[in-house]
Amino acid sequence: MNGTKYKGLALFILAVSQLVMALDYTIIFVAMPSLGSELGFSANHLQWVVSAYSLAFGGFLLIGGRLSDLMGRRRMFIIAMALFGLGSLLGGLAESQLMLIAARGLQGLGGALLSPATLSLIMSNFNEGPERNRAMGIWASMGGVGMSLGLLLGGALTSYVGWEATFLVNVPIALTAVILAPFVLTESKVPSGAKHYDAAGTISVTAGLLSVVYYLIQAPVEGWVSASALPFALTGMLLLLAFIAIEIRTKEPLISFRLFRGRNLTGAALTAFLFSASFGSLYYFLTLYTQDVLHYSAIQSGFSFLPLTLSAFAGAKLINKMLAKVGVAGTIASGMGLGAAGFLMLTGLSASGSAWSIIPGTVIIGIGQALVFTTMFIAGSAGIEPKEQGVASALISTGQQIGGAIGLAVIMAIISASLGTGSTLEHLQPADLNSAIHTAFLISAVTTLLGILVAFLALKQPKPSKFDDIKVTAAH
Repeated sequence: MNGTKYKGLALFILAVSQLVMALDYTIIFVAMPSLGSELGFSANHLQWVVSAYSLAFGGFLLIGGRLSDLMGRRRMFIIAMALFGLGSLLGGLAESQLMLIAARGLQGLGGALLSPATLSLIMSNFNEGPERNRAMGIWASMGGVGMSLGLLLGGALTSYVGWEATFLVNVPIALTAVILAPFVLTESKVPSGAKHYDAAGTISVTAGLLSVVYYLIQAPVEGWVSASALPFALTGMLLLLAFIAIEIRTKEPLISFRLFRGRNLTGAALTAFLFSASFGSLYYFLTLYTQDVLHYSAIQSGFSFLPLTLSAFAGAKLINKMLAKVGVAGTIASGMGLGAAGFLMLTGLSASGSAWSIIPGTVIIGIGQALVFTTMFIAGSAGIEPKEQGVASALISTGQQIGGAIGLAVIMAIISASLGTGSTLEHLQPADLNSAIHTAFLISAVTTLLGILVAFLALKQPKPSKFDDIKVTAAH
C-alpha cells in the first residue's frame, strides 16, 4: 500500500487528469463553428473533429486497461498523459484539417490509456476504506463536473483567445502531471511472473471495437446499410465474436469473463452505456439550440451552461449523503430520475426563447449527472481484485463510449425519419431544428428511465451503512 507523504498532491493530479479528459469531450463543441470556418471544414468532415477522438478512445480502452495492469499504472499514466499533451499541442498548432483530425485521434489514444490508469492508481495509492472512498468520489465527480465546465470554458477561450486555446490549455496541465507523477504516485502492477499480453485477444478486440465505433459514427451520415458503412459493422461483429472464442480458450485472457458474474461491474457498465446515451447527448443538442436556434455567440453559448456546471458541483457534494441513505442503486436511480425530469423540461424550449428558459432543466440534469457518473465508478470497482482494476475501469469507460456513439446515432436516425429529409441539423430552419431538439431530449428522457430499471435490477444493494464513511467533495 502507498506510503507516500504526498497523497493530497497525488489526488490532485489524478482528479485534474479526470477533469481534463471530461473537459476535452465537450470543450470542442462550442469551438467547432470557429475552427470549421477557419480550416475550411465541410459539414460532413467537421464531425470528424469529434469522431476521431471517440474512435481512438473507444477502440483502445480495453488494451489500455490491460497495459495499465501489466506495465504499471504510474508508467502508463505518464505515457498516456504525454500522448494526450502532444495531441493537444498538435491540435492547437494545426493549420490543416488532416493535422487537426490526427491530433484529435492522438488525444483519444492518450485518453484511452489514461482513463483506466487513473482509477487503478486511486485503488493503489489510497488505503481501503474512508480514505480510498473519498479519493474515488473526488476523482469521479470531476468527470461529471468537467463535461459541464467544458462548454463554459470552451466558449470563453474561443471568444477571447481563439479556438486553438481549447487545445493548448491542456499542454501545461499535462506537462505538470508528467513531471510530478514519478514523485507523488506509487507504482503498482501485476507481479512480473504473471505477465501475459494475449496478443490475439488484444488485436481482435481492438480492431473489432474500432470497426464498430467507426460504423456507429458513419452510419447516420452514409446510411445504416450503405456499402461504405455496413462492412465495418459486420467486420467488427465477427472480430468481437472471434475475441470471445479466443478469451474462452486462453489461460491468461485479456478480459476474464468471470468479471461479468459480478452484478456491480455489469450493472456499472450498463449504467455507463445508458448514462452516455442520454446525458452525453445533452451537450451536442443544447449547443445546437443556443448557437443555431437562438444564434448566440460562442461566449454567450458557453455562459449559458454555467448553471449546469454549478449544479454538477452541488450534486457532487450530495453523493455521500445519498449513498448513506439509499445505497448505490438508489443513488444512481435518483440521478437518472432527475435526468428524466430535466430532459422533459427542456422539451418545452421555444425557438424564440432565451438562455433563462434553459436554466431549470439544466440545473436538475447537472445534479443528476453528478450522482450517476460518480456512483457508477464506485459501484464498478467494488469487489474487483487489484490486478484487474485497470480492465474493470476500461470496461465501464467502454460502455460509456459505445453508449454515447449508439445513443447519438439512434437519436439522429429517429430525427431523420421524423423529418423525412436528408438535411443535416445545422441546415434546418430554427423552428424545425428546435422541434428536432425536442425529439432528442424526449428520447434521452426515455433512456434515463431505462437507467432506473438497470440500477435496481443489476446492481447489488448493500446496507446503506457500508457507505456511511464515504466523503465525496468536489475538488476546487
